[in-house]
Amino acid sequence: MTTHPTYDQLSGLPAYVEQPVPMPFEDINGHLNVRHYIGIASEGLDESLVEVGIPQMWPLTHGQACFTAEHHVTYLSELRTGDQMSARVRLLGRSERAAHVLVYLLDETHRKVACVVEEIFLHIDLETRRTAPWPEDVAAALDARVAEHEGLPFPAVTSGSLALR
Repeated sequence: MTTHPTYDQLSGLPAYVEQPVPMPFEDINGHLNVRHYIGIASEGLDESLVEVGIPQMWPLTHGQACFTAEHHVTYLSELRTGDQMSARVRLLGRSERAAHVLVYLLDETHRKVACVVEEIFLHIDLETRRTAPWPEDVAAALDARVAEHEGLPFPAVTSGSLALR
């Protein structure tokens, strides 16, 4: 059995997309619908990338973007309507044109880890619609964040199915 970090370990990371689970996101089973976990994790990742020089308006202001290449999603506990949730981000590494990240969705109401979204995302030049090397300032900031996150006192548990190439 894979042991992911605990709520208490992850709660020390910065919180993004802090909000209650809205009723329209609930499915027939009475919990957050599967399609919204990835959307919320993506929003949390986007918010965190502002800190490394990738503004939300990057496509419009710089003609650059981040595209997702792969996801692996692990559901650990339910999020239900009204539960307060947040996303916490751990950057694992980067290559010349890609990055590897874990986004944890936390159930703040019940102090649980609800979901882990592992992702590979790519730097894209929107003029060519192809991958491109990270800009130097962004690459340096990503490297600094990776080094910071490597120093966290708990392991980065991955699926083993995603990796930088």
